[in-house]
Amino acid sequence: MTGSLQVKSGKFYMVLNSTENGKRKQRWISTGLPEKGNKRKAEQMLREQLVQEREEESLPQPDMLVADCIRHWLSCVERRVDAVTYLGYLNTAEKQVLPYFDANGLTLQGCTVKALQAYFDEKSRSGRLDGKGGLSAKTMRHHRNIIRQSLAEAVKENLLTSNPCDYVELPRHERFEAAFYNADQIQHLFDVMEGDPLLPLVKITALYGLRRSEVLGLKWDSVDFKNDILLIRHTVCKMMTRIEKDKTKTQSSRRSFPLTPDARSIFLAAKTAEEENRRLLGRDYQENDYIFKWPDGTPFEPDYVTHHFLKVLRKNNLPPIRFHELRHSCASLLLNQGCSLKDVQEWMGHSDIQTTANIYGHLDSTRKKGLADKLTQCLMR
Repeated sequence: MTGSLQVKSGKFYMVLNSTENGKRKQRWISTGLPEKGNKRKAEQMLREQLVQEREEESLPQPDMLVADCIRHWLSCVERRVDAVTYLGYLNTAEKQVLPYFDANGLTLQGCTVKALQAYFDEKSRSGRLDGKGGLSAKTMRHHRNIIRQSLAEAVKENLLTSNPCDYVELPRHERFEAAFYNADQIQHLFDVMEGDPLLPLVKITALYGLRRSEVLGLKWDSVDFKNDILLIRHTVCKMMTRIEKDKTKTQSSRRSFPLTPDARSIFLAAKTAEEENRRLLGRDYQENDYIFKWPDGTPFEPDYVTHHFLKVLRKNNLPPIRFHELRHSCASLLLNQGCSLKDVQEWMGHSDIQTTANIYGHLDSTRKKGLADKLTQCLMR
């Protein structure tokens, strides 16, 4: 859509140019403004009209493809959520959801519960991109979230009377049980990683139960050597591209820890190494405030941390766990030492205790043993 101003019978007109079915179309709209002394006002009216026309062009129509409705929602939601959330939506939509609906040509008019159920049934059977079976229940819920919100946008714009995605059925969500290391296994991991550039990062992750985004987001303003406090205030994520944020996953994730003697030594050693590398490399040193990085100052990439960690485990025949499960290992150690779920919730930075209970409740053996002992004292006399 383009536009220009023309004068007809002494008044300004907005001339809008568009293309419809391959043919050029032109519309004249009167501004009602006399030519003399009103050019700037007419130009402003033209700009506003073009914005309105372009917004209306992007709105889905009743016979619009579901795939295009999803694209419309993506363009809307980009303004409402942060970059990590948006790129997560975009990645899933482009790799999984859009190819299916582009191929079958489903329109909003034909978008029924049955048509959507066919999508989820197929993804449940054979949705993995590597061809190794169906998607997990958790992943399918991500898909439903994208489709449901896209169709909700169409309902809001009076293009659908109800949202058929509200009624689709998904496989039952099985409770996830995280793998974790005990204290001896973590110590053995530290031993085999001696000399590895990631060892300091792994130690801090295991000690404080940090997310990968949190440990990679640690900057020098996160460490208060004077008061022996470690602050979690920055994150680094990888979602199609590297995203650096001066905020955490949730408000409760923005937390502080006591700086233990071991952690203090790790950070002081990193500080000394950084200063020496800066001196040796001079102009070739990459200046930034991140703590965990290569000798030339380049921060560690999230994908490298994940892949290198798994490589270390395989090389040393250690039980396979994900890097994120160092966080779970920390939580399990706290519970085994008699810490309450509330204590673990605060340490992990969960927004509510139900999240902690869902993930770690089955590991709370110390508290349960105490309950069992109390019952034994009452009943087995």
